[in-house]
Amino acid sequence: MNPFSYIAKPSDGDAWITGASGGIGRAVALRLAREGWTVHATARSAEKLDALAHEAEGAPGRIVPRPGDVTDAARMAVIVGEITVDRPLALAILNAGVYLPMRAQEFDAEQARKTFDVNLTGVANGLDPVLAHMIGRRSGHVALTASVAGYRGLPRAAAYSASKAGLIAMAEALAMDLVDLDVRISVINPGFVETEATAVNDFEMPFLMSPEEAAERIVAGLKRPGFEIAFPRLFALILRAVGLLPNRAYFWAVRKALGWESVDR
Repeated sequence: MNPFSYIAKPSDGDAWITGASGGIGRAVALRLAREGWTVHATARSAEKLDALAHEAEGAPGRIVPRPGDVTDAARMAVIVGEITVDRPLALAILNAGVYLPMRAQEFDAEQARKTFDVNLTGVANGLDPVLAHMIGRRSGHVALTASVAGYRGLPRAAAYSASKAGLIAMAEALAMDLVDLDVRISVINPGFVETEATAVNDFEMPFLMSPEEAAERIVAGLKRPGFEIAFPRLFALILRAVGLLPNRAYFWAVRKALGWESVDR
């Protein structure tokens, strides 16, 4: 079997989503429940997860709250163990993340550490038990939510771009092993999505979309063969193309797009 062509279905097992209490994760959880999945939803707020499960009542599937902090590796292992007692884990979307914007003038190591702890180490904490389970079964699909901000460094996103670039590289590296182990891995690279995180931005966000639109793109992408799920497609293509520029030209182009005065040095 070519694992990149594997399409996980509710009949194959259950789904798990981290970062499920808001934004993209919440919207994806609801959409999967409406498509018949039993979705185990993880976030720090048990109250928000209970509200999410209540909202999914009446759907063909259901949402099971599994509160936990992705920076707690032991808790992530316990959650995967609880999920897989009775049913296999067929789909895992490791989506929890934070965006803490900063420019060089306000660089803060503690903020950077928090970003890396959630966006990178938090994903690794979920990957550990998920991969052990899926490789043992030789079946499953795991998706990591990165960002188009991981293609190259973007202004105000020193830690965020670094963390998302790390996720993309992590998924690429794991794919080279998993292709022989019948486990599919995907990387999800959204553009700007209207969430609490992006609400702090004080600049115009091109191709801004709602969490519901993002969830539609993600679920559709999970149903197609392939490795990357990037959207909006035009925005991703533009960033890919601009990212191919030599460093000096890339810095100039991005600064100009933001309206920053160019520096010729």
